[in-house]
Amino acid sequence: MYINGQGVTQDYKEAVKWYRLAAEQGNAIAQANLGLMYGKGQGVIKDNVYGHMWSNIAASSGDADAVKIRDIITSLMTAADISKAQELARECVKKNYKGC
Repeated sequence: MYINGQGVTQDYKEAVKWYRLAAEQGNAIAQANLGLMYGKGQGVIKDNVYGHMWSNIAASSGDADAVKIRDIITSLMTAADISKAQELARECVKKNYKGC
């Protein structure tokens, strides 16, 4: 709703807040959307590492859109940043998405 302004004023920061809450519950669609928002810098400071991390987590859950998001973000990253994002994703999953 907040990302598109459906029924409310468009507010990317608020959208990030709600996507993060859902992502931490294991919702793959929210994880993919959070990755996209990090990749675009919508509501957060643009961060390809976190964009890759969240979209990679969603992709591993079978979300086809997340695979596309992850691949686009990957094309903009260095090998070191990709490695860092993958490690963060493993840690995030290990912590059951809390504090990611």
